[in-house]
Amino acid sequence: MPKKERIRQLFDNIAPEYDRLNHLLSLDIDKTWRRRAVRQIVDTSAPLNILDVACGTGDFAVAIARKAAEGSHITGLDLSEGMLSIGREKILKAGLASVIGLEQGDSEDIPYGEGCFDRVSAAFGVRNFEHLDKGLREMFRVLKKGGKLVILELSVPRNSVMRWLYNLYFLKILPVIGGRVSGDRGAYEYLPASVLNFPGPDRFREMMTGAGFSQVRHKAFTFGICRMYIGIK
Repeated sequence: MPKKERIRQLFDNIAPEYDRLNHLLSLDIDKTWRRRAVRQIVDTSAPLNILDVACGTGDFAVAIARKAAEGSHITGLDLSEGMLSIGREKILKAGLASVIGLEQGDSEDIPYGEGCFDRVSAAFGVRNFEHLDKGLREMFRVLKKGGKLVILELSVPRNSVMRWLYNLYFLKILPVIGGRVSGDRGAYEYLPASVLNFPGPDRFREMMTGAGFSQVRHKAFTFGICRMYIGIK
């Protein structure tokens, strides 16, 4: 089975428990990381047209919508209809249905024209891309000139002690807890493995530059467990 189809099925399977486990297993620190990224996305009082790729259940889109200027619109794009269904319910409950629209689609083949968006965002999803270079080029393509890309992604700490603790938790403890709650241990073995296989910060910045982005920079959060990457078209 192609990786893309495996990823879609994996997230369809764990969608009902994804949000609860995500916050539980991160000890809610992920909310702080999102808030910091939102400040980089919503850095103007003007209305923005924003694309949130690999949007999952819409947590990041909701956080952005709550800070964006009146008249802004967020489009969420994700492969998994199971995740999107949870997200649509969340958006309705938050009263944000007029601000956020979620659509099923491939973030490596974005179904929008060139230069459509002021901002492109992604939170904890690009490591699941089958062709990361292609996904970055697509994000560059749909941004307006001067537009900004903001990516949040989990990362392996560089400090040896933190890395040992990180590996213990992510490779031994997380799969057990995630598997028991979701009923799919394989999914929670894949998720930490995908972090370990993701390019390091130096390599990922090179990939962003290769896709066309300028002023590429990154910031580490919580001992390097999470990193925020920013690039300008």
